[in-house]
Amino acid sequence: MNFIAWIILGLIAGAIARLILPGDQGSGWLGALITGILGALLGGWLGRTLFNASTNDGFFDLATWFWAIIGGVIVAFIWQAIAGRMGRGTRV
Repeated sequence: MNFIAWIILGLIAGAIARLILPGDQGSGWLGALITGILGALLGGWLGRTLFNASTNDGFFDLATWFWAIIGGVIVAFIWQAIAGRMGRGTRV
């Protein structure tokens, strides 16, 4: 899959990852879509690098979606941890 397809997949996977990950992400839907794009790119890289998974089979391949959503959840979790830590430090 090319880079543009991963971005489109990331937009959708970001919305799905937001539904999977409980709690307040605090970034709105735009933030969820951006983390989804980053997550799809991360998930594709993780799938290829660590697990030798084929993520070039196509947009509608189940493995491609799996890695994109896994990457989206990882990025959303990291964002939630960073935003939560910053939010706690500013309250008095």
